[in-house]
Amino acid sequence: MRVEFYGLHFETSQVTFYLWSPWRAAALEHRLFEAVRTLAHAAPEEGPDELRVTITDAKIWRAGLQAFARVLKGWQEEADPGTERRAWRWLIEGDVDTDGYDHAGEPAGLWGFIRVSLDRGGPGEPEKGEDIDLEGFGLRIAGMGRAR
Repeated sequence: MRVEFYGLHFETSQVTFYLWSPWRAAALEHRLFEAVRTLAHAAPEEGPDELRVTITDAKIWRAGLQAFARVLKGWQEEADPGTERRAWRWLIEGDVDTDGYDHAGEPAGLWGFIRVSLDRGGPGEPEKGEDIDLEGFGLRIAGMGRAR
């Protein structure tokens, strides 16, 4: 399937969404994972210390990106007006060795994580900014691997 990720285009067999350590994950991470799970109409697969949903349909992928944006925009709107400003961004990273496999022996792929930013402070107060990586939620765009 061909997926578009904010202007980047990938040919992939699947995209997998993860919720790591569900009992410790933040409510925002649960809301993001639930948005994808609902769209995929699938029960999450359970792994050791994680839940995952795999998507193999480009239409569901596009709908998933829209669902993420809605959840995160809603989170932004929950901020206290005048004293708090919220923002978010995707962090993309890769993990690959010289043979094209990641640390777990899987074909190389790209990982996406979300970082949220909180800026607090009212008029006359110094601003206090904080970046938080949502370490309980992520996605993996699988690479088109080759057999060993």
